[in-house]
Amino acid sequence: MPVLSIDAESEIGIPKSLCDELPLKAMEELEHTCPQPRLTIASPAPFAVETSCQCKAPHEKLTIVQAHVGTPVDRPVRVYADGIFDLFHSGHARALMQAKNLFPNSYLLVGVCSDELTHKYKGFTVMNESERYEALRHCRYVDEVITDAPWTLTPEFLEKHKIDFVAHDDIPYSSAGSDDVYKHIKEAGMFVPTQRTEGISTSDIITRIVRDYDVYARRNLQRGYTAKELNVSYINEKKYRFQNQVDKMKEKVKNVEEKSKEFVYKVEEKSHDLIQKWEEKSREFIGNFLELFGPDGAWKQMFQERSGRMLQALSPLQSPTGSPTRERSPSRSPSPTLPWVINKLSTPSSPKGASASISSMSEGDEDEK
Repeated sequence: MPVLSIDAESEIGIPKSLCDELPLKAMEELEHTCPQPRLTIASPAPFAVETSCQCKAPHEKLTIVQAHVGTPVDRPVRVYADGIFDLFHSGHARALMQAKNLFPNSYLLVGVCSDELTHKYKGFTVMNESERYEALRHCRYVDEVITDAPWTLTPEFLEKHKIDFVAHDDIPYSSAGSDDVYKHIKEAGMFVPTQRTEGISTSDIITRIVRDYDVYARRNLQRGYTAKELNVSYINEKKYRFQNQVDKMKEKVKNVEEKSKEFVYKVEEKSHDLIQKWEEKSREFIGNFLELFGPDGAWKQMFQERSGRMLQALSPLQSPTGSPTRERSPSRSPSPTLPWVINKLSTPSSPKGASASISSMSEGDEDEK
């Protein structure tokens, strides 16, 4: 049975120790057992120590063109992205989203540098390494998290994690005595650029906090943090607490002003309604008064009707034609003033005239007596 030669290590990427031990037929039958991309996001991404790639099959070197067309078909393309990821924000998430979607079938490994390396080469962080590791585990685009990642990628690290491509923004990253820590990755054809998100970065967030330091210090004092926890001096603590009291007073005054404006508005609205109702009632009262006492009002018509009835009551009624005539007393003769009274009563000009006629008639009867 033929055995692989030592040159096979450089041709197909198999370590020399395995080449000496495995027959050629056995090597051809090996299948890829690389971890597959996460199909669900119901749980956080695992750490590399929990799911390290133990695949024994050869990992042939891929070109970007091959990876774009879906080669190889029997395993995912392993893409690596690294960073500090302090105060994990949308800019970090967008960069990882781009790295995850570089190829049709990608497995995204994310390396996070430790506090020791970060403080040495970049500066102090807000979040410690454990917090930064956990933040990456809960990003939906991440398939695996590599803790304590190296600052500069070495061939041994790339081989250990079977990395096909490295994703990062294309701006030269000068650090650790190098003009670009990704220079050797670019020269090897393993670098795939991503785009930075403008307007958001960890440095921008820290700048906002430093700029508005007093505001955040006052807020945290108000929420129960002590001056010692905030590293605030005794004088500044008293100043911040006094400013908080002033702000509370301003807020109360503002609330009173708003309530006063609301009350005045309601009073004006009700006053307007009352005035409008009073005008409507006034018009209705004036209309009713004119309808009753006006020139053509109901009172005048009623007065005329009653006057007519009174005149009819005072006017003599003609005797029926068949009624017997009453005999006059021989001792009394007709009064000479009777025709004049009858004429006055038959044609009264007004109710006052009728009453005057009646009074004159009564006076005449008294004279006769």
